[in-house]
Amino acid sequence: MHPKLTPSAALLLTLPPLLWAGNAVVGRLVSELVSPMTLNFLRWALAFSLLAPVAGAVLRPSSLLWPNWRRFSLLGLLSVGGYNALLYLALNTSTPLNVTLVGSSTPVWMLLIGRWFFGVAISGRQLLGAALSITGVLLVLCRGQLELLQQVRLVPGDLYVLLASGSWACYSWMLVRPTTEPPGIRSNWSAFLLAQMTFGLLWSGLFAGGEWALAKAHIQWGWPLAAALLFIAVGPALIAYRAWGAGVARAGPAAAGFFSNLTPLFTALLSSAFLGETPRLYHVLAFTLIVAGILVSSRR
Repeated sequence: MHPKLTPSAALLLTLPPLLWAGNAVVGRLVSELVSPMTLNFLRWALAFSLLAPVAGAVLRPSSLLWPNWRRFSLLGLLSVGGYNALLYLALNTSTPLNVTLVGSSTPVWMLLIGRWFFGVAISGRQLLGAALSITGVLLVLCRGQLELLQQVRLVPGDLYVLLASGSWACYSWMLVRPTTEPPGIRSNWSAFLLAQMTFGLLWSGLFAGGEWALAKAHIQWGWPLAAALLFIAVGPALIAYRAWGAGVARAGPAAAGFFSNLTPLFTALLSSAFLGETPRLYHVLAFTLIVAGILVSSRR
């Protein structure tokens, strides 16, 4: 079936940015309680323990997961391990404004990765959609005042965000371009996600170990951290990854990439809600531009 952006696919692809925005807000709230790589490892360790009772059969010695360990190891590195690790590193070495600004390049990465490695042509509509979508993100970042963009200064840490965006684009394209993937694992979403998490957890554990060995890692246990871990393990991890995988399968990675630009908009709205501020007109205009970019890029 040819990928098509249907209302159900749009709903599936809208849910992850909302949950990832919540992840960004919660991550900032607990930044003093736990170091970033450790937070990422704990998040996925908890998600793994929650999903294992449901899909633990994929971990059996006779499972088809192990003959295909290279593919799942790469999927785990690009998503659970690398993508999340790079974003947390970026937040430590760059400003949130820069991180969101550079992260808005995800739709462009989606188009380029598809063209370079999967032979998918880029249409004029997709380029126009990317321009509209990124303009919407810029409108949120500058709070409706374009002169604020002149204050943005890119730093070396922003390279982490570019790498994270490219990593997520590769991951999304791999979801719809299976090679030796066993059909039995692919057709079961919980088994498919647990297979990725199995290797992704190893990657994130390796990064967390490096953090404790080379940097000033820290952790302060308590109910605030426990509640934060439960949220980011269930929402931004399990639910968001499930919805994103299903949405990419229905709409295709190129169209799905534009939905990622809803994340900074949702982040701004959630931050406004926690700060007691009301949404502004530029939020409405930004949402209109981002949605317009999605619709224009997905039309035949």
